[in-house]
Amino acid sequence: MNLDLLSELCRTAGGPGREERIREIMVRELKPLVDQIDVDRMGNVVATRKPRLASKRKGEPRRLMLSAHMDEISLMVTHIESNGFLRFTTLGGFDAKTLTAQRVWVHGKKDVLGLIGSKPVHIMAAEERTKLPKIESLFIDLGMTKSRVERIVSVGDLITRERDFVQIGDSVSTKSLDDRVGCFVMIEAVRKARRHGVEVVAVATTQEEIGIRGAQVAAQHLNPDLGIALDVTLANDLPGASEQDAITRLGQGAAIKIMDSSVVCDFRVVDALRDLAEKKRIPFQMEVLPKGGTDTSAIQRAGRGAPAGCISIPCRYVHSVIEMCHKKDVQAAVDLLAAFIAQADRVPIEF
Repeated sequence: MNLDLLSELCRTAGGPGREERIREIMVRELKPLVDQIDVDRMGNVVATRKPRLASKRKGEPRRLMLSAHMDEISLMVTHIESNGFLRFTTLGGFDAKTLTAQRVWVHGKKDVLGLIGSKPVHIMAAEERTKLPKIESLFIDLGMTKSRVERIVSVGDLITRERDFVQIGDSVSTKSLDDRVGCFVMIEAVRKARRHGVEVVAVATTQEEIGIRGAQVAAQHLNPDLGIALDVTLANDLPGASEQDAITRLGQGAAIKIMDSSVVCDFRVVDALRDLAEKKRIPFQMEVLPKGGTDTSAIQRAGRGAPAGCISIPCRYVHSVIEMCHKKDVQAAVDLLAAFIAQADRVPIEF
């Protein structure tokens, strides 16, 4: 497994609407694998590879859309205070307590390192110590005077989290595995799947974390016949959680999504993925996610509608700086997607 690539994808900054650094990596990696690569007006990378086998079906070959989002949950500067501290708002879903005592990159005229601070526990009132922090109470300290800060930083500048990529046991941990691991799986599966009777369009999408926006534009333009999204899902297999609340478990294989709050996956795609996993002995688990959404919903609703599913990578501590994925699950997702690409022209799409 190319952990150097996965590390580069995760460590590189790319918030909603400012995915250009990740886009450069996706273009670099996908361009040698496809026949054509474009960037649309939303900033989506659209990489197209023509069929490598004659389809067993008459007419034009099917178009299979793959989708993984490039953006990570981020922050944005809203105000520079008189003492140089920054106030900010969120881009995506944050749990405020995961932000305290963290380092961030503020992307102004140049990247500058900052610290997210809060009131010291020593001077908190008793009732303050029992309350969860609120985003509004947090601030970023750049260690500079206001005059220096204003030469570099402006209201509206993007802020991303700073965290290295590490291996822990059989897993990896860092920020932004949501959804850079999905981008990685898409690249590696396209690399692996060299014989297919469908047109494969691998799309690295923008602004998923604030409303599945890039995928909506790409799917409407491409009007695919079939689609697979790649994203993380909750692995809540933690102390104190019931078996039902686990959703998925780390190290038990790729997750085949049945539903989340944005989509009920097409049963024909779900069945095809499960059958392939069983036939090829790819470790897998089934996923029912009560809350959360992915690019799957945009693909499903494109044009006249497209049968769509999602291969999820189980992830602990989602939307924090210590997201964790098991290497075996990542490889299983690559293997399952590559296998699906190879037989996508056989999946029934008409009722």
